[in-house]
Amino acid sequence: MGTILDYRHRLYQQNLIGAYPESGIGFGNISCRSPQGVCWISGSQTGHIPHLLSKHIAWISRVDISANELWCEGETKASSESLTHAAVYQLHPHIEAVIHVHHLGLWHQLQQTHPTSSAEVPYGTPEMAGEVQRLYRETDLKERKLLAMGGHEEGIISFGTSMEEAYEVLFTEWQAYEQGNETLSI
Repeated sequence: MGTILDYRHRLYQQNLIGAYPESGIGFGNISCRSPQGVCWISGSQTGHIPHLLSKHIAWISRVDISANELWCEGETKASSESLTHAAVYQLHPHIEAVIHVHHLGLWHQLQQTHPTSSAEVPYGTPEMAGEVQRLYRETDLKERKLLAMGGHEEGIISFGTSMEEAYEVLFTEWQAYEQGNETLSI
């Protein structure tokens, strides 16, 4: 559990997971594969909490994407993006971590360079799960491990064979975006 909590804290510090100040609505989540089920995932409406504890992580024991159902245990409710996370884990048995963040500028940029889900597909739905699976089959998502959610403004998903890889894939693009914008503003 330590790894998911550590990486979630990093993402919170980078304001890639958090809560919008004006509304208090949380954004972003992080998960890791569970050998006894589907995954462990940060809980719904925990974005405002700087340091999550184990009680803020939900365990998804089972999922039925087509029926829009999941079975969750723990002290917190699973994230609304749990179906999407589950769909990513179904793509390949070696995927061990999924990260969903929000960043408007990077989201716009990735839509020009990376696999992007259809703008008509809403987040947190079986259709989004299917869209992620389609992108994995039909684009270079297998290699890039990063996608923009066209129908979820600011939404970005990365994944990897470890939490470190999922984070590095995202961090590399985020850092390049941030450095590029610093250069433009000078």
